[in-house]
Amino acid sequence: MGRTFWAMAACCLSLSAQAQQSLQTASQEISKVWTPDLGNGQYKNPVLYADYSDPDVCRAGNDYYLTASSFNAIPGLPILHSKDLVNWRIIGHALLRQPPFEHFERPQHGNGVWAPSIRYHQGEFYIYYPDPDFGIYMIKAKQAAGPWTAPVMVKAGKGLIDPCPLWDDNGDVYLVHAYAGSRAGIKSILTINRMNSEGTTVTDDGILVFDGHDAHPTLEGPKLYKRNGYYYIFAPAGGVSTGYQLVLRSRNIYGPYEEKIVMDQGSTPVNGPHQGAWVALPSGEHWFLHFQDQEAYGRVVHLQPMRWINDWPVIGADKDGDGKGEPVLTHKKPNVGKEWPAVTPQESDECNTPTLGLQWQWHANPKATWMMRAANLSYMRLFADKIPDNARNYWEVPNLLLQKFPAAQFTVTTKLTFKPRLEGDRTGLIIMGASYAYLSLTRKGDAIAIDYRTCKQADKGAAETSQILGKCNGTDIYLRVKVTKGGICTFSYSEDGKQFSAINETFTAVPGRWIGAKVGLFCTRTRQTNDSGFADIDWFRINNEP
Repeated sequence: MGRTFWAMAACCLSLSAQAQQSLQTASQEISKVWTPDLGNGQYKNPVLYADYSDPDVCRAGNDYYLTASSFNAIPGLPILHSKDLVNWRIIGHALLRQPPFEHFERPQHGNGVWAPSIRYHQGEFYIYYPDPDFGIYMIKAKQAAGPWTAPVMVKAGKGLIDPCPLWDDNGDVYLVHAYAGSRAGIKSILTINRMNSEGTTVTDDGILVFDGHDAHPTLEGPKLYKRNGYYYIFAPAGGVSTGYQLVLRSRNIYGPYEEKIVMDQGSTPVNGPHQGAWVALPSGEHWFLHFQDQEAYGRVVHLQPMRWINDWPVIGADKDGDGKGEPVLTHKKPNVGKEWPAVTPQESDECNTPTLGLQWQWHANPKATWMMRAANLSYMRLFADKIPDNARNYWEVPNLLLQKFPAAQFTVTTKLTFKPRLEGDRTGLIIMGASYAYLSLTRKGDAIAIDYRTCKQADKGAAETSQILGKCNGTDIYLRVKVTKGGICTFSYSEDGKQFSAINETFTAVPGRWIGAKVGLFCTRTRQTNDSGFADIDWFRINNEP
């Protein structure tokens, strides 16, 4: 137990350092591929054109904090900060290693952290998050950037998902959650438990408060609030890509609950708008953040104006006055008392800092030997790690360093130096999903080959196809992938950074399991010895190159 405690403490200290670095570099350049702030008092949706699935937001004073599902990606539970709900920046992660630790040393696609909730209560931040195979956890922190405490199991069980707490004004503490049919054998119902005053454990078996089977199939993602004497449960229903936002209300925490659909797609291109967070501003305005499923681009985040009519929320634009809104594509920015400069989540990485950029996530709980950065080095070193013996393709390889797609169209270029030791050592630039493609350097005999590989239906164990493009004359190379609308990817490479040779075929990115496609780097080997080859990443840049 002592060893586990100190391991978690070390992780927390690391998070604090990362958060400090992020805050110090808050004036970094904004995205070259998507900025929601239009600079004229208006914004455009999505405010986060990236896969922040199942977003939840809380307010602490004049600051806003967002977290989202992270599944098997580590570090998990990203923490984003905003001053106006439009401009967001990553300031840390609440989960640097995912328990059970040994279980998550292997890629666990679609498992891990499902829809979390974040709350600010009596000077502390709380996150309740579900792992559908183990139960509901709670972590907390004095500062949203961390350090966060080690996860505490609040309610153990399979299929318990989407928890949200409520501290009532009489001192009672409650937890609402849904069920995953894949694990629990039932879905579309919501349960409320009492918790102890610390919010660390449930104290009863829970009471069924709403059944959506007849009218609202796939009811899930509940968020619990109280306003004007009513208890409200904001809960999406109807499915990820086709659903709508349902709101329930009752004078009694246990119901019976009235129901009302308060937002759906309407006449807009924003499909399945639902699951998110109601935020009340000091100015008296109300806003709602939710996701939209965009296949290979993941579940991107939209911001909607919200108002209350007869103690029911109306979200988005209610064109016909029936109390049900539809998403807005552009709108006046929230009134937060002043104008704040545009910021965006981190994307490019010059690899000049001693800690890993907050935009990066691994495929599994990382080993310390996968990647190293140092204060006096202007590169990121990826050490070749042995591919697991039972891995059929890179879907089952843990040491993939990846980040989210940042826009509908973008170009990634990276410059690296490859120093292999063994036959089969490989490094490259990858587009990762249930199918994937990558452009790599591979040691073959005394030469370094330039190799383009694709793997269709990697999640089903399919084999890669390979196309050897030639020989790298040195150890330095520039690798590039251009992504256009529809997730169409074109890879190219250059040895001088000026003239790029394009692959004569395209690859269409596809989602992973419950997530969008990702782009990133890797360095692997096929044999184990007492030392490792490596790739030094000079920089990784995202822009709108032609």
